[in-house]
Amino acid sequence: MRIEILTLFPDMVEGYLGHSLIGKARRQGVLDVRVHDLRSAASDPHRSVDDAPFGGGPGMVLAPEPVFAAVEAVAPLRPLILLSPAGRRLDQGEVRRLAGLASGGFSLLCGRYEGVDQRIADHLVDDELSVGDYVLAGGEVAALVVTEAVARLVPGVMGNEESAGQESFAEGTLEYPQYTRPAEFRGWGVPEVLRSGDHGRVERWRRAQALILTLRRRPDLIAARGGLSPDEVRLLADHGYPDLSPGSTQEPSAP
Repeated sequence: MRIEILTLFPDMVEGYLGHSLIGKARRQGVLDVRVHDLRSAASDPHRSVDDAPFGGGPGMVLAPEPVFAAVEAVAPLRPLILLSPAGRRLDQGEVRRLAGLASGGFSLLCGRYEGVDQRIADHLVDDELSVGDYVLAGGEVAALVVTEAVARLVPGVMGNEESAGQESFAEGTLEYPQYTRPAEFRGWGVPEVLRSGDHGRVERWRRAQALILTLRRRPDLIAARGGLSPDEVRLLADHGYPDLSPGSTQEPSAP
């Protein structure tokens, strides 16, 4: 998997990507992340990349000339995706799509200031992506979010390949609660089922807890799946929630 990032702050991006799972995967050659400086093709002595917007208004806008020149000089892997509040919202389904691109990767263009000249969005990039309904100072943090989310799905990046399939959103639910030692801490104990050694019972408990947590905090995820299935309703009934029905997205009462 190759990911290329075009940014005004390559040192900022490289600093983060040199650590943890991504840094290790890069050093091992499992993940190829290349960071490019958007100022590299600026033609004036100050390496300017922005200008005031036509029509007036606050702030500065990334200008088309240096950005087009930088992209054309680097020739990054396509698709080239602009990080933008106007883009399609990132979710785990989109992460899986990016991880499975036939091209073997993609490139990210980081915006800055008050945005980019519209001709960049219209004629240079292939797509736009947003990491949420809020505004950042620039696209660098968003690019790191996309890179880390996708990298976790690349074989060889994570130490345990099963982890990615058991995390939040992997099956349209939040992840079940996790516990570690000690078994008793300040009077709060680990659920007995997790200490039972019965792997089948543990798996059913975890599945039920994931559904309960999702119904309480993110019922929209259950609704997107068409509500609870009959098997899920039976599972929840076995764990003390008998009042739910197939297709339900309601918050379960305490058992």
